[in-house]
Amino acid sequence: MPEPILPPLKPIPIKDRLSVLFLERGLLDVLDGAFVVVDKNGIRTHIPVGGVACLMLEPGTRVSHAAVALASRVGCLLVWVGEAGVRLYASGQPGGARADRLLYQAKLALDDAARLKVVRKMYELRFGEKPPERRSVEQLRGIEGVRVRKMYDLLAGQYKVAWKKRNYDHSEWGSGDVPNRCLSSATACLYGICEAAILAAGYAPAVGFIHTGKPHSFVYDVADIFKFETVVPVAFKIAARNPHNPEREVRIACRDAFRQSHLLKRIIPTIEQVLAAGELTVPIAHIEAVTPAIPNKEEVGDAGHRG
Repeated sequence: MPEPILPPLKPIPIKDRLSVLFLERGLLDVLDGAFVVVDKNGIRTHIPVGGVACLMLEPGTRVSHAAVALASRVGCLLVWVGEAGVRLYASGQPGGARADRLLYQAKLALDDAARLKVVRKMYELRFGEKPPERRSVEQLRGIEGVRVRKMYDLLAGQYKVAWKKRNYDHSEWGSGDVPNRCLSSATACLYGICEAAILAAGYAPAVGFIHTGKPHSFVYDVADIFKFETVVPVAFKIAARNPHNPEREVRIACRDAFRQSHLLKRIIPTIEQVLAAGELTVPIAHIEAVTPAIPNKEEVGDAGHRG
């Protein structure tokens, strides 16, 4: 009996996916063809992995080889995070960056004039105005730091939150005050979906412009553009209520904020806009470049989706 002819796989564009899901205390596996989390009692919870941009794996989570392979195939980023999702330890790249986009990003980062133009564009998008002329990247970074601290103070006052500064003991999670814990949880959510979008578009999370020298430098650059219009107000709003489990409240609120603001639809176009400000030509893909694992003939997916 001949095998049935199945329709070709079509990846769901990043912009049309659910932003993030947090998982804890369970085995992430593929059983009977379905992507599931199995708890200690053997109860299965199905996850539509192809429709999720990023899965955040908290302590107590185990992942099978089949689950990682399937997540990579459909372009769902796996991120291993700390307790309550406040630290990013590692991530599983869904398919890999494209060589042409990666070379373009690196060329911009290594060209001092182009890098400054990119940084200025990031500043403009973040604060809604052009930065001062004749300033270096280091000087703009200093100006940005002052404005960010002021914005924290203003939002804390708006939501009537007792605020000292952005700080907590990295060696002991519970030592941070509630506002800082809420901010850490909120930014972790934002970093997760920004990294998923960066990888889907074919760029490298480590090659940053304002932030440099860290595995997630470009993630921080991109996330900072959206941070104060999305997750920071959410964090202060939750902190003002001082709930019993602020991290969980923040994650749910961030998920809703991402959906309401259509953030996933905006990240990749914003990345392209920012990099285009460098005024360098995008390299042509090499003749031996690897094609996407799931071809998309109708051109409905995001540029660079690797599947």
